[in-house]
Amino acid sequence: MQPAYILGLLLIVFCITGLCYPNPEEVQTHDQILEGQPGSMNSKFSAVYTDFALVLYKTFVSENSEENVLFSPASVSTALAFLSLGARGTSQTQIVEGLRFNLTETPEAEIHRGFQQLIRSLNLPNNTFQLSTGNALFVDQSLELLEKFQKDSKFLYSAEVFPANFQNSDLATQQINDYVKTKTQGKITNLFDKLEKDTLMILLNYIYFKAKWQTPFKSHDTSNDQFFVSKDKVVEVPMMNQDTFYTRVFQDKELFCTVVELKYIGNATALFILPDEKKMKKVEDALSPEVLKKWENSLQEREINLFLPKFSISSKYELKKMLSTMGIRDIFTNQANLSGITEQHKLAVSKVVHKAVLDVDEAGTEAAAVTAIEFVFTSAMWPSPPVIKFNRPFIVILCNEGTILFMAKVNNPQNA
Repeated sequence: MQPAYILGLLLIVFCITGLCYPNPEEVQTHDQILEGQPGSMNSKFSAVYTDFALVLYKTFVSENSEENVLFSPASVSTALAFLSLGARGTSQTQIVEGLRFNLTETPEAEIHRGFQQLIRSLNLPNNTFQLSTGNALFVDQSLELLEKFQKDSKFLYSAEVFPANFQNSDLATQQINDYVKTKTQGKITNLFDKLEKDTLMILLNYIYFKAKWQTPFKSHDTSNDQFFVSKDKVVEVPMMNQDTFYTRVFQDKELFCTVVELKYIGNATALFILPDEKKMKKVEDALSPEVLKKWENSLQEREINLFLPKFSISSKYELKKMLSTMGIRDIFTNQANLSGITEQHKLAVSKVVHKAVLDVDEAGTEAAAVTAIEFVFTSAMWPSPPVIKFNRPFIVILCNEGTILFMAKVNNPQNA
């Protein structure tokens, strides 16, 4: 059995909204962004990032209450921050505030340097698992990017810039599909069937992660079992089992859920949250940096008998409506001010597409853990060893060294 993987793609497609030119007075420079040396990701940035991840999760589940949910807050937030680099005026403010930042409290330069450090930290070389993220711009040959935007894109977001001929849609589609296939190690192929004819630029962010469990499940212990999707629906799933297994566990009596931490080889971990029956919404509504910190500090190592379904789920979202509800509206209209990208055309965003894949099997899966404000509760004692069976909808949070990479809600392990 091969180690599992998780990956996410966020694509922002820019199209012409008119042949008008931006007002020269609106074209600003961002010389201050490149000043100073980036340090480590500070606690303020991490707290805002975690807050955005949880807001995004709640927004996803509110619109997909009965479906599996899977997304990468790292991919979504990085791509939007990258886009804000070329936004001005209200367009920029809406993106930054949608990311949960306040420009009065956190200067733009500090925000971009925070994402620069995030990208660098996720790309640090290691011999224990595979984790990489990156950004790319595919730019029509007729579009000339501002030198400042190109410089900032490369320095802050390590972005690759590729010329593309969007007038030849088949050629441009193949070029982007090949890039995505390479960066996701062949997991995503033929991402686009065909690009829109008025496309001028594509901003793309990817994240790829693949890891092995620190203590792998044994294949011969996996057997078919029932999973209770709802009161009226039961499906049969391959259920993995770890008997007499030591790991960190917390039973949250206030929120009526059980939290199990599974570690991967390396520094990555996964939190599997199993709400009691009919308590999923209570747990989701309570999700906050403080709750995550409470769980983190309350986990205690003990012997358990763990049952976890083996599953593979995927998602693909068009985020335009969702981002609009979060206050990011102007970039999709003729009010868009993306004059920090080019002086040639007035650009607007036509699509924001997010795609992710999550596999969990005996050998490995993805990683999660969370860091936020400390709030400690003690764990109640259970009979030893307790049986913890993920046979109803549950939540997965995967992260690396305190940074949430992916979040998922598994309503039905059978639905890919």
